[in-house]
Amino acid sequence: MAQPAGAAERQVTFAPQNHNLDNNDNFSADGRFLVYDTRETIGPGIENSQSIEKVEIATGARTTLYAPRESVTGKNAAPGVAAVSYCPVADKVAFIHGPLVDDVPQRGYYGKPNRTGAEVAGDGTGILTWLDRRDVETLRPTLPGAHRGGTHRHEYTLDGWRIGFTYDDFLLPQYDRTIGYMEPRANAPGGATHWFAVLVAPAPMGKSKPGEIEKAYGDSWVGRGGRMRAFIGKVRNDDGATYEESLFVVDVPLDVDITTADAGTADRYPSPPKGVSIRRLTHTTAEGVVRGAPDGSRIAYYAKADDGTKQVFVIASDGSDQDADPAKRPEQLTRLPGGVTSGLRWHPSGDYVLCISNGGVAVTCAKPGAEFGVTKFITPQGDGPARIDLVVSPDGKQVAFTKQVPTKDAAGNIKKNYAGLDFAQIFVMDFSY
Repeated sequence: MAQPAGAAERQVTFAPQNHNLDNNDNFSADGRFLVYDTRETIGPGIENSQSIEKVEIATGARTTLYAPRESVTGKNAAPGVAAVSYCPVADKVAFIHGPLVDDVPQRGYYGKPNRTGAEVAGDGTGILTWLDRRDVETLRPTLPGAHRGGTHRHEYTLDGWRIGFTYDDFLLPQYDRTIGYMEPRANAPGGATHWFAVLVAPAPMGKSKPGEIEKAYGDSWVGRGGRMRAFIGKVRNDDGATYEESLFVVDVPLDVDITTADAGTADRYPSPPKGVSIRRLTHTTAEGVVRGAPDGSRIAYYAKADDGTKQVFVIASDGSDQDADPAKRPEQLTRLPGGVTSGLRWHPSGDYVLCISNGGVAVTCAKPGAEFGVTKFITPQGDGPARIDLVVSPDGKQVAFTKQVPTKDAAGNIKKNYAGLDFAQIFVMDFSY
């Protein structure tokens, strides 16, 4: 396993606050900017994030893209704005927005089933639109195209058309987290620009039959146009008592009519649009946020290797661990001593997979052939604060991540976050292999 010839990471943020990339798609389409939230600066969690900001990589200049006019902080907080992603084809970003302070008496404070998706211009004008409509009325069916809970981890397709997310229902909390997607529609429910639909209608927690999914999470688009979304599904085993968390794919053909989705009622969970189907790819444990190759051909995910360490595996997006064709079955990609920690990413070329191991950034060749599985570290390992929240620029030329490092205020004093820890700062370096 080759070591870096000379790490060239460069710190680009220095303000005494956290800069959280949150494992999202944080580079702008042109690679000039990185967008982030400021959670964990003044209080715990997303609910205490006070702003959505971007930094120009070349100059370090910061711009606040959005900050609520009023906020409440602490254990009960609102609104909470965080988990931001750049659109790959336009200068705008999507993020979580909790309830406005004025709405707290009626709606309550920030919570997983109490948040919506928002989109703000990337030019600093602060122009905000609501992506989805939240409707928790119990005396009538949910408004078509709306939802009754909270969306999170908004991820654009590479063509910018569809947006995937995780979802937590407010009216039926006996159902665990699931996944969904939204599309811009002229007939979206009032106040929103997009029509909402779940992709997986889970069974109630503890009530599933063997083979049924109780929870869907860790999802990501596979390919460019939003035709597949891979995810981790918690499924009851044939013994009726134990569970396996395995890799699945939802097929979403481009001609699916999202308006055929059922928005549900106070006692009926939402259901997917007609034409959506689910495939199971593995029958052993998979974990973390899965990642689809840009060309849609393969999926990378975490699983346990024979030595018990967590490693990266890849599988054909149309394959399974029971496929008769060996080329369609899972294959272990990394063999890192101590295993993989986090940060799973495909390089835009589809030739490499990046991850974090022992605090360093590892790049592994995913091209079939003699080099498959060969790993090189492009940063040192075990050299201090771990690198986290790994992200790759759209052109594949830059890599970004955060580290918790000592940070000084304008007077030169070392500052800490609310928990007494160093602030998370963003670092950037050139990609190499």
